[in-house]
Amino acid sequence: MNRRHWLDAALCAVGTAGLAPFAARAGSSAWPSRPIRLIVPFPAGGGADLVARHLAQGLGEQLGAPVIVDNRTGAAGNIGTDAVAKAAPDGYTIGLVTSGPMVNNKFLYKAMPFDPDKDLAPIASVCEIPMVLASNPQQLPLRDLREFIDTARTRPSAFVVATPGNGTIGHLALAALSLTAGVRLQDLPYRGDAPALTDLLGGVVQAACAPVSAFIPQIQAGRLRGLAVTSQARFPGLPDVPTAQEQGVDLTATVWLAVVGPAGMPAPLVQRLNAQINRLLDSVSGRSSLQQHGAVVAGGSPESLRQRIHADSQKWQQVIKAAHIRID
Repeated sequence: MNRRHWLDAALCAVGTAGLAPFAARAGSSAWPSRPIRLIVPFPAGGGADLVARHLAQGLGEQLGAPVIVDNRTGAAGNIGTDAVAKAAPDGYTIGLVTSGPMVNNKFLYKAMPFDPDKDLAPIASVCEIPMVLASNPQQLPLRDLREFIDTARTRPSAFVVATPGNGTIGHLALAALSLTAGVRLQDLPYRGDAPALTDLLGGVVQAACAPVSAFIPQIQAGRLRGLAVTSQARFPGLPDVPTAQEQGVDLTATVWLAVVGPAGMPAPLVQRLNAQINRLLDSVSGRSSLQQHGAVVAGGSPESLRQRIHADSQKWQQVIKAAHIRID
């Protein structure tokens, strides 16, 4: 039996003994009466997966029904997100997605299997993670973002900047910096944060632009220097690293995670899920768990998430077009 068949069987089988502790708390509510599938379009063990498993546990306890994480990877998140879009809008299949498949991918791919604006229902923002521009102080002894820009302007071949991959938010943030500051930056896309970090520490590249969560321990230990974070406010885990805006550079870039469902979900289900997600995010355990993963807790209404998707779509479409970035 392959993994997909096993998971489908598990979702059905758990309705007996496995549901007993949840059923006692479910009361008379018609929904949920069976397990909820939470699709994550990224690999197990990654940042999105860790957030999803925390979310699944908390929501399961609050709703009185198991929430089972289902990792469906591929095509920069498009495969798993498409599975959410094509699911029945009954509240039993939802997804924890990122700004990649919800915003950026439609401008990076020639063809998309779904329309994120029409085929998915925003439910709630969960958290966001800013990028950090970090340097190896042994290779590139710079103090801040302004020195980085000045060096790039006067000596454009002095360093190479790693990103987590073509079309990732780290790559787009670096492209936005290049356009905003009017400098040409040599970027080297990697396959994820880990190999980029390894080569930055090893001196293969001299700087990197990637999610801050991957770099916190190395910056705190002094092995890397944080030149700027791309959030609107300083990142709590690195309070000594100033934002780009503080340094006179108009640059904000975060990868955000949000819960969505198939278009056509009944409004009462959307509102109930939204309320339960916000309740979890407002709890001490909910906030501390996300902060441990380097995330800034978000929350909010379905409409605020819809507005965020629209605003980010306009922003990153301009950057992607101006920088001539394509994946296929």
